[in-house]
Amino acid sequence: MRRVVITGMGLISSIGNDLKSAKNRLRALKNTVSVMPELTKIRGLNTHLGAPAMEFTLPEHYTRKVLRTMGPVATMAVYTAENAVNDAGLSNSPILTSGRAGVAYGSSFGSAGPVRDFFSIHETGEVGAITSFSYLKLMPQTTAVNVSLYFKTVGRIIPSGTACTSGSLAIGFAYETIKNGIQDVMIAGGAEEFDITQVAVFDTLYATSTKNDTPNLSPAPFDTNRDGLVIGSGAGTLILEEYEHAVARGAKIYAEIVGFGSNTDGMHATQPNRETMAECMRLALQSANLNTKDIGYVNMHGTGTTHGDIAESNATESVFGQNTPVSSLKSYVGHTLGACGALESIWSIQMMNDGWFAPTLNLNTPDEQCGHLDYIMGTGRNIDTKYVMNNNFAFGGINTSLIFKKM
Repeated sequence: MRRVVITGMGLISSIGNDLKSAKNRLRALKNTVSVMPELTKIRGLNTHLGAPAMEFTLPEHYTRKVLRTMGPVATMAVYTAENAVNDAGLSNSPILTSGRAGVAYGSSFGSAGPVRDFFSIHETGEVGAITSFSYLKLMPQTTAVNVSLYFKTVGRIIPSGTACTSGSLAIGFAYETIKNGIQDVMIAGGAEEFDITQVAVFDTLYATSTKNDTPNLSPAPFDTNRDGLVIGSGAGTLILEEYEHAVARGAKIYAEIVGFGSNTDGMHATQPNRETMAECMRLALQSANLNTKDIGYVNMHGTGTTHGDIAESNATESVFGQNTPVSSLKSYVGHTLGACGALESIWSIQMMNDGWFAPTLNLNTPDEQCGHLDYIMGTGRNIDTKYVMNNNFAFGGINTSLIFKKM
């Protein structure tokens, strides 16, 4: 089997739209949650909190013609993909259009605006605002398709629409595609735009935080006083490349992907299953031919919900015991849904390479019902490790686990 490395990364997030800025904001130990005025106007909505991505300016070459098939979620995907391709030194490379490069990308769903336009037909009885490009902006594969169109790739395309594992599952599938010799380069990641409808999904499940007067104190993953998640937004793109191909062209290498596990709970659409979560981590370890002592840090999904945190932390303890350092980066940026697997992979790789790992913000007293783990709390921690794991878990019982190796 072939080795797979990461040679480029790009992101949009609430803590920064470039690798350096986001890393520095993590070190500042401050979250980005705030009261969103548009949420306060919605009757029946319990939470008013959000952590949307920072604004960004598109270059002039993003003309109206280029953008006509893109809603906000696809625009973020394409923009971060272009930054990642540039970072990898592959812009204008013939590999992108050779058939040996592909795309694996995901989001929970497409842009919300065109969905509203389509369903207004039921209310108005007329076509109204629908255009020939409306469906291309709302379709579940909009991120993957628009990235492929932008770079004119003709290889594999793997759309991933698996809610909170959309980004990590895309990375895992891209890894397997290169590992098995099907492609040499894959553009992989996930994106999510901030929209009231995304907030409402979790609010109706009573899973959102209502600390509306103290947004800096939420979310609080694993803490006894946690009261739910906060919705964020953003995008993260990684360039995966076959190792020998990367070395031959003198590419810089951020990390190697050495393990990937994925499975499903098979029991309930929204209630997490700690047994299958644990098995997913074991599958990743098995695929990497590693044991638990090799992993120096686990980035937890850590949403700040009551049942999710309990299930995940106990699953993690059952696999790793109590001595492996863990933290949740959602305490900084909220839950970015389809983007979280990609963004958290990027930050896990950066922390591994720097030897410094961010704590979980707002975690002061771990819940006794949560697993007994080595939670990084308060300030960051210096850890020298060759391997880190990033875990994500989604509605539908879809579980993912990725393992990265320092190069």
